Amino acid sequence: MPPEIDDTYAEAFDGLFARLLVTARDTKRLRKAAYGSTALPSVVIGRAEGGVERLLSRNETPDGRVGAILQFWGLHDPVRVKESVDRFCRELSYRIRQGILVVPTTAVYNGFESSDKMDMMPTIGHCGDGYESDEEYLGRRIIRVPLMMGDFLIERYLGKGLGVAGGNIWLFCRNEYTALRAGEKAIAAISSVQGAITPFDICSAGSKPETKFPEIGPTTNHYYCPTLRARIPDSKIPEGVASIPEIVINGTTLQVVKNAMRAAIEAVDGIPGLMRVSAGNYGGRLGRYRINLKELTT
Repeated sequence: MPPEIDDTYAEAFDGLFARLLVTARDTKRLRKAAYGSTALPSVVIGRAEGGVERLLSRNETPDGRVGAILQFWGLHDPVRVKESVDRFCRELSYRIRQGILVVPTTAVYNGFESSDKMDMMPTIGHCGDGYESDEEYLGRRIIRVPLMMGDFLIERYLGKGLGVAGGNIWLFCRNEYTALRAGEKAIAAISSVQGAITPFDICSAGSKPETKFPEIGPTTNHYYCPTLRARIPDSKIPEGVASIPEIVINGTTLQVVKNAMRAAIEAVDGIPGLMRVSAGNYGGRLGRYRINLKELTT
């Protein structure tokens, strides 16, 4: 029996993103850089977050080595545009310097064609302490940073754009086993959608905008915590539901996010123990996009 699809919407918002093509000598080093640099999703608290869009074979990369497409995201403030762009560029540099540059044999190339580009010399190139060089390599403008294990290469100008962050689905499941199984199916389906990432993978912690502790940022969405069902009068947990994973989706366009949500919903159809598919929204307070689940499934 297929799960019930709630008549609700996922609330998404504008975000700044960069799309990088990272390569390395071997798969072990590549995975260390790709998953390490994108591991901490924290855009809602003003930092950067990221995800692995897909892995690449040697014949798909500029230098003939194994590679991956990574996305990094930051908040977009339509009122303070310059400040949000500056913050994103700074946060992106932290991810590259501490998560990719330090992994032996890695290189970074631009993976998003845009007229709006960021110069990596001030924030990455100068890690060479004045010994860095700017040169042509493989038909690209490359910064070469000398390191103790050889040179780190990064394309000097990386494109940035405005995408859509925060698309999501919630999976109401009878138990933890079903939740993990459904979550994995959803993640696998989303990975086939070009331009989409899942920065939290299977996320165990949906949040809400209002909180008793604003100094720490988002806190648990207590209405949907199964263990609180008998303790609070306004629980929204249906009878029989014991686990609700959230799958958060960022994408280069609104259509990409919709395609990814649709693929995830189709992928979990028919899983025993999955009772409902829903989504998180905040009454329009978070973002300007409302992605209706019923419209995705009709």
